[in-house]
Amino acid sequence: MWKKILTRHPVQTVMGHRIPEPRLTWMAVLWALVYLGLPLLAIGMLIDGLIQLATGVCTGLWCYF
Repeated sequence: MWKKILTRHPVQTVMGHRIPEPRLTWMAVLWALVYLGLPLLAIGMLIDGLIQLATGVCTGLWCYF
């Protein structure tokens, strides 16, 4: 399976023009951060807030500011 993923595909051409290979763009990285990073950040903040309410001890990063 890894061999299939890691091998390069032959260059594709359409009417003599080379088609660029798919690549990771900055917009894809941004959307991955939005869809994956923000929910994880929100869940972490919620857990830190609940711990602070229950124990009275601040465990979040914002406690240092």
